[in-house]
Amino acid sequence: MAYTINRTDGTIVTAITDGTSDNTTSLTLFGKSFSGFGEGLNENLIKLLENSSSTSAPTAPLKGELWFDNNTNNLKVYNGTAFEPTGGSTSQSTAPTSPSAGDLWHDSDVDQLFVYTGSAFQLVGPVFTSSQTLSGWQIETLGSSGGDKVVSSMYVGNTRVAILSKETFTPSVTQTGFAEIKAGFTLNSTLGAVFEGTNTQASAIDVSGTTNTSGTLIAGGNFLRADAADTTTGALTVDTDDGVIVGDAQELTITVSSNDVTVAQTSQDKDLKFTVNDGGVTKTPLQLTGADGGVDITGDVTVTGNLTVSGEFDKSGSVINLVDDAFIKLNSGNGEADSGLIVETSDTDDARLFYEPTTNRWMAGEDQNYSQIITDADATTNGATSQGSVLKTDSSGIFTVAGIEMSAVGSAITTSDGSDTSVPTIGQIVGFGTKWGGAEKFVETGDPSASDGNDGDFWFKYEA
Repeated sequence: MAYTINRTDGTIVTAITDGTSDNTTSLTLFGKSFSGFGEGLNENLIKLLENSSSTSAPTAPLKGELWFDNNTNNLKVYNGTAFEPTGGSTSQSTAPTSPSAGDLWHDSDVDQLFVYTGSAFQLVGPVFTSSQTLSGWQIETLGSSGGDKVVSSMYVGNTRVAILSKETFTPSVTQTGFAEIKAGFTLNSTLGAVFEGTNTQASAIDVSGTTNTSGTLIAGGNFLRADAADTTTGALTVDTDDGVIVGDAQELTITVSSNDVTVAQTSQDKDLKFTVNDGGVTKTPLQLTGADGGVDITGDVTVTGNLTVSGEFDKSGSVINLVDDAFIKLNSGNGEADSGLIVETSDTDDARLFYEPTTNRWMAGEDQNYSQIITDADATTNGATSQGSVLKTDSSGIFTVAGIEMSAVGSAITTSDGSDTSVPTIGQIVGFGTKWGGAEKFVETGDPSASDGNDGDFWFKYEA
């Protein structure tokens, strides 16, 4: 009587007649009274124990049958179409055929792991192939004096290009290119790495470096700062007529208009000062005063060329004015006019010494009363020779006159030599004190004292 062999689900696998065997499946099935039953049964048990271990899959597998693939050392199960790994991943150079969702595949050529999503194999990791070496983000722990720090390191071709950290610290073990790791993104200093492209905003510029790497790559330390004192070794050009503005209240401006340059002190009534260091002492040789628009100069002034003064020349602070030139020329380039010196007095018209070109003579006087100054050629030793001449002395210092008109004197002739009691032959009288009737006597209402007069004097006392 034939055996009917059924699957678990009840479907028929095969029917085996008496005394025969069947190889419809991976195992040998036996009919009733088959002579080689014992050997065949034992072999079937061995196949089950080793899951048909072989380099080739069973030839007539049933859905759900196990096979240990000696090529990959993986246990696989038959899904009705193909053998698939029962767990773990398949390691081979090509993707498995007929995979199921969740199946893992290790690409042995590039050492990358993939998972089957139900439609395609998706890379699990690493993001780099074996030939590319370590590339991409790696989570690492670095030691420091403040404890271990977890960072994200960016590698390219097995070289750490940057480190992303949440805090600033110094690694306790030297990290090439990372003497200090900053909070945020720190680039490898040994690579000369920079951010390329356009940045909309930068919170800070590292000004520690001053060495330019090329004519177009300028170190941050070579840029002039706007918030602190700075120095430039090159010329500073302001290419605008708006010029330069200095001061917290914009007091000083340098501007250009129609090619004319204006240097301005803009604060009301404030000065524009020019100072120098004279032997360690700060001095102000030139000051433009804002209160009156004047110019104050301290120190010597050298003028090369002509000096034109349209207003008054005032040197009231000096006792003596020194002029090295032999002559001072007045009224240069003008028509003939009285020219000379004026001395300020209390009179309506000050004292003057001037030359009168209409008469070709020098004049002197004050309050518009001027007399001629006679030249040396007009004077004579003896006034009698020329009555209109100013007298001069001879070589011994004595001068001689023909006569003196006393009325022209208008007062008594006096002398400072009170010891000389001789009477001049010309009738000069040495007078002392108050005179009465032309006589030499004192006329007073009081008594004389011991200090009054000299020997031989007369004293007349009268009462009212």
